[in-house]
Amino acid sequence: MDSNSVSWPVLIVSGQFNAENDEGFRLRELERELVDNHRCSVIPSLSYEDADEICRSRADFGCVIVDWDIPAELPGERMRPAGFVELVRARHRHVPVLLLTGSAGLKDIPAGTLARIDGCLWKTADTIRFLAGRIRMHLDEYVQSVYPVFFGELVKYAREYKYAWHTPGHMGGEGFLRSPAGTAMFKFYGENVFRADLSISVPELGSLLDHSGVTGEAERNSAAAFGADHTYYVLNGTSTANQIIWRSRLTGGEIAFVDRNCHKSLNYAMVITGAVPVYMIPRRNRRGIIGPVRLSEFSPASVRKKIGASRLVPRDRRREGVAMSALTNSTYDGLCYNVTNIKKQLEKSVGALHFDEAWYAYARFHPVYKDHYGMTEGSVEADHPPIFCSHSTHKLLTAFSQASMIHIKDGGRDRIDPDIFNESYMMHGSTSPQYGMIASLDVATRMMQDNGDIMMGDIIREAVRLRQKVVGIGKELRRKKKGDWFFGMWQPAKVRHKGKMALFEDVDPDYLAGRQEPWVLTRSNNWHGFDDIEPNYVMLDPIKLTFTTPGLDDKGRMAARGIPAAVVTNFLIDRGIVCEKTDYYSFLLLNSLGTTEAKQGTLLAEMLRFKELYDADAPLAEVFPELVEAWPGRYDGIGLAGHCQAMHEYFRRHAILDAMQAAFEVIPDPVMKPTEAYHQVVAGNVEYVELKEMMGRVPAVMMVPYPPGIPIMMGGEVMNRKAAPIHKYLRLRQDFENEFPGYEGDIHGVERDERDGQKFFRTLCVREA
Repeated sequence: MDSNSVSWPVLIVSGQFNAENDEGFRLRELERELVDNHRCSVIPSLSYEDADEICRSRADFGCVIVDWDIPAELPGERMRPAGFVELVRARHRHVPVLLLTGSAGLKDIPAGTLARIDGCLWKTADTIRFLAGRIRMHLDEYVQSVYPVFFGELVKYAREYKYAWHTPGHMGGEGFLRSPAGTAMFKFYGENVFRADLSISVPELGSLLDHSGVTGEAERNSAAAFGADHTYYVLNGTSTANQIIWRSRLTGGEIAFVDRNCHKSLNYAMVITGAVPVYMIPRRNRRGIIGPVRLSEFSPASVRKKIGASRLVPRDRRREGVAMSALTNSTYDGLCYNVTNIKKQLEKSVGALHFDEAWYAYARFHPVYKDHYGMTEGSVEADHPPIFCSHSTHKLLTAFSQASMIHIKDGGRDRIDPDIFNESYMMHGSTSPQYGMIASLDVATRMMQDNGDIMMGDIIREAVRLRQKVVGIGKELRRKKKGDWFFGMWQPAKVRHKGKMALFEDVDPDYLAGRQEPWVLTRSNNWHGFDDIEPNYVMLDPIKLTFTTPGLDDKGRMAARGIPAAVVTNFLIDRGIVCEKTDYYSFLLLNSLGTTEAKQGTLLAEMLRFKELYDADAPLAEVFPELVEAWPGRYDGIGLAGHCQAMHEYFRRHAILDAMQAAFEVIPDPVMKPTEAYHQVVAGNVEYVELKEMMGRVPAVMMVPYPPGIPIMMGGEVMNRKAAPIHKYLRLRQDFENEFPGYEGDIHGVERDERDGQKFFRTLCVREA
């Protein structure tokens, strides 16, 4: 495999590059030899401090050369060479580090430093050609080792330039070059994408369906990295990963204990398997933020009570245990469960535990999340059930979109048979997998193995600093002008630090980024609004940032003036900043591996720009020109502040947050299983019913409003008097869209009819007999 040495530069750290002496002359000769004769690129750095900044900002070094004598040659250098070597090793654990030493030789180099490097280069004892050759040798060996098993074999095969007589039909991209559109695509993506788009006909790459060859090796390596006994790569998203898990464990009529806050793919899993659901009910605080399920709901007594009360579980099956539980971890607002506590309860009454950790694949790689993820370490007792975790590796790690993983930990007696599980896997897998996606999962794993703790430490620290900066900006504005406003953060106002409570923004970011305690929800420090929170049960994920907007306080009280979050996030979208989730007075951003300080700075600048426009009541035609152009009669002549206030007053007048709370506290009466409702859809025994006529009808499909993005009704549940709060909330949402066109929310399962300029919600319902 060609090391492509130009792409893996040599970092040379020395203060002698410009020196008019023999050392400076030889150093410049070494640089020329590396560039001209070894086709290397060289990054010169004149000090340890400068080099440390370079090492923090990039990871593509092929070799690092460190001049041991900088402190003697440059009196202003404050960092010591041994300290610099430690900093390099902390971030780049495997890159070759070579010391450039002078006449003093080894005498002043501590044993600890010698143990951390890959060799020494004497400044004057060897020829320039020899020194460059040694550097190139180390670089080549290192670059070969960078490629994980599957990706390395894929790159090797693509670089063998074989004539392909198999699928895919474009055959390394050649097929695209037969037309202008294809040529445009080829030029956009580059040749490597197409040369690596291969067929299952290539035996060197193994089989994803059989988990053989280097594909199987990559999956087994991922299992070791993520703490699983078995890992499976899934190429069509965690929605399919959830289907695979459920298909492998559940049959029609078996009982599933399901988080009502679950992703719709799990609801579809109930449809496909024919499972009978009983529900865990998550809490919500007065801001409308979804909280954790109460720990007491996981107790055997609570589970039996729910089964006994279910209208769908036949009396003769109510003594059966739960075949599968499914819990969302973390919640959509970043609340993470102490899985150890939950397992102690559920293992007594549940056959298998499933944690949907789609947004949480990184938790194992930093101590702040200890015990709060599904593959948490711990001894396996005989009666422990197997545990399944589904990870959207692409969401917050570095895999390609739709590239996900299933991780499985065997139970004590119930050990997963890979051949049996693979029947479900093959039912949902393609015989033509996308090899680039497999490679991305392989590489995502290696990245976390190499320095996942460092990367996670960085982004947690950056998230903490952003949190503190937002609070600091608000305080600064209020110091300058009493009563001024800015956005807030849903986080503790104070944390315990050095034995006393301290303001969050005043605490050392390294302390907050390195310890779990500040993030654990407690009753005594009730910033979160979950009054009955259990001890050592839930923590807030530091990298999931919920920003709050003015108009609603932590006790659910609506102020006279307010700024609905939808207006803010629409403003940010227009300026190239896309938020993950928008609620009524809060919005969620994710501080992931791809987040940079530049992105953070741009976000703050645009938030301050919004404030400036709001304070000036800038014309809506200037702030949202497309909105005004689309609905001129509705928004002409209105300013931004007036627009926000009108929407806020609508929410306040109609108590829409109270209505949402009431709606989601109801579990409607089921009259048929979700799978039976779906069978009505397939049979065509359904019809669209408008919301105003829906009382007494049975929706055949789930209805999922955003916010908050969880089912308000499942297919087969009846819209009766008990479900009246749901009907009211949907009606308020419908009326809001007519009052404020352009702010239509996504409601899965709800279509819109338009008549006379008005929208009317409708959904598929089972036909009445």
